[in-house]
Amino acid sequence: MVGLSAFMFHEFLVTSWLSNYSLLCQPVDYSTSPLAMRMAMVCWWFFFSKVIELSDTLFFILRKKNSQLTFLHVYHHGTMIFNWWAGVKYVAGGQSFFIGLVNTFVHIVMYSYYGLAAIGPHMQKYLWWKRYLTSLQLLQFLLFLLHTGYNLFTECDFPDSMNIVVFGYCITLIILFSNFYYQSYFHKKQK
Repeated sequence: MVGLSAFMFHEFLVTSWLSNYSLLCQPVDYSTSPLAMRMAMVCWWFFFSKVIELSDTLFFILRKKNSQLTFLHVYHHGTMIFNWWAGVKYVAGGQSFFIGLVNTFVHIVMYSYYGLAAIGPHMQKYLWWKRYLTSLQLLQFLLFLLHTGYNLFTECDFPDSMNIVVFGYCITLIILFSNFYYQSYFHKKQK
């Protein structure tokens, strides 16, 4: 997943740069130009990464690894696949690139953490930064909220319906990840 995330991050970054994408307002390029097709391709890979993540969640359930499952985990992976199916089908590229770009960067960091943790207990002394990983995830959702919120109040040729869905979804993720952060890092200290 680190390799796939790094590949997608590179593709989102390079393709948006070569296409002169705007961070503030970027309509979808529905043409079949090489750069539009390249952006659509990386959006498809991003969707496919959500299929892998949901499969991982299903394997946790089938193996009865309930200690690794939370409502946040199931909700996030169970809904992202539908969000990105709609994104790839209707708006592959455009404003969506920003979500893919930032999220793939976060996933490089996150899956590096999980990869190190999977090596074994002797790696625990190097994994002191989990709290900061959760903070990074929260920061990304805040960036998405600001990004889509901005576009709801400006003239941008990107579907408001998609921005509204992303805006609402980000609110739910901020609530759930904030609760996880509180329960994991503040509530434990109080106990």
